[in-house]
Amino acid sequence: MKAAVLHEFDEKLERAQFVVYEDVPDPRIEGPNDVIVRIGGAGVCRTDLHIIEGLWRNNSDVQLPYIMGHENAGWIEELGPAVTGFKIGDAVICHPLVTSGHCLACRRGNDMHAEESSFPGVNVNGGYAEYLKTGARSLIKLPKTLAPKDVAPYTDAGLTAYRACKKAAAHLLPGQHVVVIGVGGLGHIGVQVLRAMCAARVIAVDRSDEALELAEKYGADFMVKASGDQVERILAITGGHGAEAVVDFVGEGSAIAEGLAMTRNDGAYYIVGYGGKLEIPTIDMITSEKRIIGNLVGTYPELVELMALADQGRVHLSTAEYRLADANQALLDLHHGKIHGRAVLIP
Repeated sequence: MKAAVLHEFDEKLERAQFVVYEDVPDPRIEGPNDVIVRIGGAGVCRTDLHIIEGLWRNNSDVQLPYIMGHENAGWIEELGPAVTGFKIGDAVICHPLVTSGHCLACRRGNDMHAEESSFPGVNVNGGYAEYLKTGARSLIKLPKTLAPKDVAPYTDAGLTAYRACKKAAAHLLPGQHVVVIGVGGLGHIGVQVLRAMCAARVIAVDRSDEALELAEKYGADFMVKASGDQVERILAITGGHGAEAVVDFVGEGSAIAEGLAMTRNDGAYYIVGYGGKLEIPTIDMITSEKRIIGNLVGTYPELVELMALADQGRVHLSTAEYRLADANQALLDLHHGKIHGRAVLIP
């Protein structure tokens, strides 16, 4: 099969070519619950750029060369002998983790903390290819309203945004405020999830006018340009108190300190983006009683819930389509901020 393969890290993202489009062996059924999926769409994620930079080499067991791509959807091509409930040709979206189902975390539905797991596209071969090997427990059948190429990025970008915003929506009340920092690939989904799940007023913050226009299209109540005075503007919108929840899809640079400054006392700051460092005096934690909450992708049931919102037309994904052979261009466009929404590779 054809695949876009990562052969070496590029710590400064300076090369003109990050991956090589080449022939590789087809994945094979090895275990009774294995499934081969013919890829219909593979999302291009900022995590892929971090993998290319080498940021994940100490957090996963990946050995180069390998195939990235952890946001995958397509059609079942082959089934292991123990797989039931699916048939060849079914359109499916893949939860990003492949788990055994036997550990206590799995039985509680907390897939992201499974004791035995693999993460296609992160620590084993992923979906920047014509075919992907995954596990039956990871598959969700798609309704006829949803095509694989249109929903693939929901498996990480959408699921991550859904998990964080679902947590926030659980405590947000009418008349309160929630800030979304970074309303691009993940954030524009987060805005929609918040609109669908709570009655708080949504404040979108971004440096990009195009991203803010996307947030407004999908229901944000206030658009704030990140031009240096965003904290003051949010405090003005919230009567000087800050927002009851801040969901930070950036997680680096000045966004962290600004996000905490935008958070009301007894409010919650949700970290989704990463790359920066969180530093806060313990006395400030005590006197403000702010809660700082990390978010790691999401569970299988949460992806089912997100697909229900998409099927109902309550959440839409803005995508830019690229051929698999043009994976380098998609990665470069993402690196240079040319993609508003999510890029999808189509074999």
